[in-house]
Amino acid sequence: MESPGPGARCPVQDQRARWERKRACTARELLETERRYQEQLGLVATYFLGILKAKGTLRPPERQALFGSWELIYGASQELLPYLEGGYWGQGLEGFCRHLELYTQFAANTERSQTTLKEQLKKNKCFRRFVRLQEGRPEFGGLQLQDLLSLPLQRLQQYENLIVALAENTGPNSPDHKQLTRAARLVSETAQRVHSIGQKQKNDQHLRRVQALLSGRQAKGLTSGRWFLRQGWLLVVPPRGEPRPRMFFLFSDVLLMAKPRPPLHLLQSGRFSCRALYPMAQCLLQRVFGHSGGSCGGLLSLSFPYEKLLLMSTDQEELSCWYDSLTLAINSQKN
Repeated sequence: MESPGPGARCPVQDQRARWERKRACTARELLETERRYQEQLGLVATYFLGILKAKGTLRPPERQALFGSWELIYGASQELLPYLEGGYWGQGLEGFCRHLELYTQFAANTERSQTTLKEQLKKNKCFRRFVRLQEGRPEFGGLQLQDLLSLPLQRLQQYENLIVALAENTGPNSPDHKQLTRAARLVSETAQRVHSIGQKQKNDQHLRRVQALLSGRQAKGLTSGRWFLRQGWLLVVPPRGEPRPRMFFLFSDVLLMAKPRPPLHLLQSGRFSCRALYPMAQCLLQRVFGHSGGSCGGLLSLSFPYEKLLLMSTDQEELSCWYDSLTLAINSQKN
């Protein structure tokens, strides 16, 4: 049996070398992007928050609603960066994790911040002029305040990707392996919470929009506490007669069928009246035709204990999307 030559490397050594290269590359990217991130945080703190405080253009409650925990997030980055520059990755990120709740708070304030910005730009002439002036500074590279306010949540996603990669490419015998593994877990958990907050905010926006489209006593509170999935026009095929177009709103637990109000109605034009509400837990869904590609559209059958719906679309792709969304709603009620 031949022994390896003096220049040969064993697979374990090769793997360790790959880990070390990836770790070094990830660490360098984390450091460089943190420097740029901290610079951007500082620019907003100086040219927006600092000057707004000094001039009193916004009252403190409005300023807090707009920027949330920005200054504290900036402080957390200032605390982290020296550790990264010194190569103390585990120690620095372990300390940084104590500030992760700031990102959760910032995410929870996002909708309030966006609303405040829109309102103040609309009604506060001094603030509007100030924002335009500051956005024109070359330091911001053409970014608007609305774009700048999204930086912390974008950075949180970068933190997750980079810190997880750093932990995965740190050997178990490394002195900071335990600290990095814990930091990766905590950052990932925070990113997931922030994602859930964002999903709920988007859903609430959809629910308010749909509720505003519905009129009549039956429509009051129909969207409360539900998850919006889809809306669109479909043709209802009756046992006799011509198909009738109806607007459908699909939620996680019900399918709402609505009829447009008369276009000449003075108060309700452009809105819809609720005609029926179908529980998805009791729905049996079948695709009657439209299984394969083509331009002929398709037909869906929805069976409920006391009624059967035949829904048609001339757009097969649109009908397939409806089929997938309806299937998702039905399955969610089985769990």
